[in-house]
Amino acid sequence: MQTTLSQEARQLPRAEEAERILRSCVHCGFCNATCPTYQLLGDELDGPRGRIYLIKQVLEGNDVTRKTQAHLDHCLSCRNCETTCPSGVDYHNLLDIGRAVVDAAVQRPLGQRLLREGLRAVVPKPGLFKGLLGSGQVFRAVLPATLQSKLPHNVEPAKARPTRRHARQVLMLEGCVQPGLSPNTNAATARVLDRLGISITPGREAGCCGAVDYHLDAQAAGLNRARRNIDAWWPSIEQGAEAIVQTASGCGAFIKEYGHLLSSDPAYADKAKKVSALAKDLVEVLRNEPLETLAISSSQRVAFHCPCTLQHAQKLGGAVESVLTRLGFNLTAVPDSHLCCGSAGTYSLTQPELSRQLRDNKLNALESGKPEVIITANIGCQTHLNGAGRTPVRHWIELVEAALP
Repeated sequence: MQTTLSQEARQLPRAEEAERILRSCVHCGFCNATCPTYQLLGDELDGPRGRIYLIKQVLEGNDVTRKTQAHLDHCLSCRNCETTCPSGVDYHNLLDIGRAVVDAAVQRPLGQRLLREGLRAVVPKPGLFKGLLGSGQVFRAVLPATLQSKLPHNVEPAKARPTRRHARQVLMLEGCVQPGLSPNTNAATARVLDRLGISITPGREAGCCGAVDYHLDAQAAGLNRARRNIDAWWPSIEQGAEAIVQTASGCGAFIKEYGHLLSSDPAYADKAKKVSALAKDLVEVLRNEPLETLAISSSQRVAFHCPCTLQHAQKLGGAVESVLTRLGFNLTAVPDSHLCCGSAGTYSLTQPELSRQLRDNKLNALESGKPEVIITANIGCQTHLNGAGRTPVRHWIELVEAALP
């Protein structure tokens, strides 16, 4: 795609990157065929190709409008288009660049600003989030339906974690909302890894991965969180930690971007690259271990929802299914498994109508094989799908741990 950036756009820190990405697009439109929002809305500007045109116009100096912002807001950042694109267009990075320019030029309505600032103030703080979650359970009946659907009906308490006793050590990101919404997920992870001879080194100084801030109009704040995590993990990395394990694929996808996003920061570029290389989704660790030694037995029919951040961002589609099959689980077929469930981080709160439509479509697909339980690999997807009150949804590692002899 031919483009000529405006003089103002050429001053942006990522101007060369934006121009390179724009020039890589060949207008083919294959991306629209797999874009969830284009399928729902049928508007060219609500598909990747149309959004690329909008960003191109903005960077070439054309007027930025609220309508431009709304079309970019409709994007889930699911990156399905990147999996489909034959030209390798790095769409999500172009979207981040474009959103930053648009959000700096167009002030959002007051309600949107308050919602986004509120989410940024609460979600990255596990203690505050857990406290508000408890209050929400008490006052569930008077909360708006959108918030009610985010409150879990049943919270599986965390089982005891094993003590550190193995020579092999990994770090694990505890997460922001997961300790409150699904506290047993990380405990189950620790117990399964312990059976395989791997201990978890606590990294309590590490906090939110930064994705919440970064995708809610505060990219600089998100990168500062990334720097703090690098500082928190670095001593353990120097002492030989094998990996930084994530049980939420959304967090993992963002941590794997640290190296790219901080490449121009001389104080953190090398460390960020190392952290991104060590970042592993849980399945990347388990698939290389002798799983047969776990002697797991389960006859449950389960449907696996592969999060977009796992299959499209981290390119790990089919990895969890392969591990579960090795362990003997009975997996049902899921039509259109490449499509987003509508969670997409905070999207289910900022775009609730579109999000609900995508959730219901996804549940229809997941339930078509009549599973007893739905499993997934990301707390956002888990909470969003559970909010419908249909088939129960859990993290896949909890089923594995529960099946241990």
